Amino acid sequence: MIRYSKFFRSLLALAVLGSALALSGCDKAAESASIAPVEIDRSTSCDLDGMLLSDYPGPKAQIHYDGQAQPAFFCDTTELLNTLLAGEQVRAIRAVYVQDMGEADWDHPEGHWTDARSAFYVFGSQRHGSMGPTVGSFAKEADAQRFAADNGGKVLPFAAIKPDMVDLSGGAKHDSRM
Repeated sequence: MIRYSKFFRSLLALAVLGSALALSGCDKAAESASIAPVEIDRSTSCDLDGMLLSDYPGPKAQIHYDGQAQPAFFCDTTELLNTLLAGEQVRAIRAVYVQDMGEADWDHPEGHWTDARSAFYVFGSQRHGSMGPTVGSFAKEADAQRFAADNGGKVLPFAAIKPDMVDLSGGAKHDSRM
């Protein structure tokens, strides 16, 4: 009877441990879902090049890294996508946002943040961002298709974007204000 009792205590201990691990996973998922995008202001600058985000047209982006209080901001979606898809990217990411250009004003984008990994992107349009040609970001595929019909380009979901599609070489040559 004593062996039988130890067996059940062991099962109970495993069940409690399993429940605790499951709950901690739920807490982590809830934490990720609760990370809100941070609004840009006149002093918000790009983490890659120091440019002031509010001085330039086109969609902006932000990455919330694990262990970092403030997000890393990007003045251009091409910079963000290049950073996300770079093979050397090893920091844990808690959330990633881009501006929904179906809602935001292209020339003066404010707010309208959407999850970058569920967004749709327009490559090859005639519209320019802070570094010249850029990738338009949209929360809804229909808005991306409408933008592409009006401005040219091809619509892709995040999962279809490859690193060689977001090359950063030469972008600064298009910016006459640098």
